[in-house]
Amino acid sequence: MKKSIILTLLFLFTISISAQDDVEKVKSTVSKNEIEGHIYFLASDELKGRQTGSPENKIAAQYLANMLRGYGVKPIPETTSYFQNVDLQKTSGATKTEFKTGALVLNKIATVTPGNANYKGKAIFLNHGLEEDYNTIDVKGKYVIAIIGTKDDKNIRPAFSKAKEKIELAKQNGAIGIIEVANFDDPTWMRLEHYLNGEKMVIADQNKDSGSFSHTWINDQNEDISKLFVTNKEIDIEFTIEGIKKSAVTSQNVVGYVEGTDPKLKNEYIIYSAHYDHVGIGKAVENDSIYNGARDNAVGTVTVLSAAENIAKYPTKRSALFILFTGEEKGLLGSKWYVNHPVIPLHQMVYCFNSDNGGYNDTTLATIIGLSRTTAQKDIEDAAAQFGLKAIDDPAPEQGLFDRSDNVHFAAKGIPAPTFSMGFTAFDEEITKYYHQVTDNPDTLDYNYLLKFFQSYVLACRNIANNATTPFWVEGDKYYEAGKKLYKK
Repeated sequence: MKKSIILTLLFLFTISISAQDDVEKVKSTVSKNEIEGHIYFLASDELKGRQTGSPENKIAAQYLANMLRGYGVKPIPETTSYFQNVDLQKTSGATKTEFKTGALVLNKIATVTPGNANYKGKAIFLNHGLEEDYNTIDVKGKYVIAIIGTKDDKNIRPAFSKAKEKIELAKQNGAIGIIEVANFDDPTWMRLEHYLNGEKMVIADQNKDSGSFSHTWINDQNEDISKLFVTNKEIDIEFTIEGIKKSAVTSQNVVGYVEGTDPKLKNEYIIYSAHYDHVGIGKAVENDSIYNGARDNAVGTVTVLSAAENIAKYPTKRSALFILFTGEEKGLLGSKWYVNHPVIPLHQMVYCFNSDNGGYNDTTLATIIGLSRTTAQKDIEDAAAQFGLKAIDDPAPEQGLFDRSDNVHFAAKGIPAPTFSMGFTAFDEEITKYYHQVTDNPDTLDYNYLLKFFQSYVLACRNIANNATTPFWVEGDKYYEAGKKLYKK
């Protein structure tokens, strides 16, 4: 009995020493000065917001590759390169947008599905443009005009989520385009306009058969269009979108790996990922037109760099794959490309620990989107606690954040994939003040907090990679069955 107790105590003592050893390893490589240096470079005015496909985006990619090289991270297997080319098609913004009917002229138009249009003819009002609204109404060869979103919700998220359904219904019924009318306040419209009317990108050939169908939003703040349909279901319109051009673009994911130390576990890989692109240059606010993207996502990018430096110096039992994605702001394009062109088979990827940020409003927290959805929850919570932070799960499920970052493409393949984010308790004004705004600059960040945040992430990486038990989805999760299929469980 005494021997059993002694052995148990020795085991617990060994575990404790090992945990403290990992804490010291993290402290030895993660420093506030280095964090600041990386973020101030990546989010500098000189990189002009790191828009995908831009020369400055390529400079950022080269910088990240050089960092990995300097840390001793190996390049893509069987190559000497850290770059995975991502083939994209770029669509420029329109040079002219105009809606006319009678004496009414509106120009606040956002191109949801980009394409030129030059139409003069009939437009049919179809309530919200959903299936029950078509009935026996003939819209063939005409434009459909509908109210944005649904009857119960006209906010932005349902408007986007219903877009595909509305387009398909309009096409099936022979319409040549759909215009949704909205009534957004000026700040909201300015953000939407910057996002929708700027350059768009898709994976090359993704929209090969999209044709000339047009889907647009009009910000009808006085509800002039809606008033026309009080007595009419059909009106004559002139609708113009000009200047949209398409071209081929190649951007880069930055990829490197470190082999694990355990003879068996080294065949399992943990992915550490973040996107390094941002939204570039846009409409000037107080003479500033550069959207620097310090929070989104220089912080996430440097979080992964910190893990790369640490694990390259002190390898973990499991192997590490570091991926810095391009094109996240264009529709999660770099990660979408990667899961279809993996450099190491996906079934060897047992976890994807993504890092992405919109902002923070509580410096006592680390917010992990999907924390409770995988069996690595305790490894993450313990790591944050070591550095004085509390790890919490998604406090704003209405935002759908799990499905809005690069992790979702890995989750869809079955790979457990939460996202490690700075501490926030709600998607409130403190977040939106910086999110996709010109105000998101390096000098607005709390670097004392970031030091604890980065240390927590790196220790969590070590905890997960050294845990004897392979992480997985919690049973019943949306992606649980996909995981069983991928890993043949």
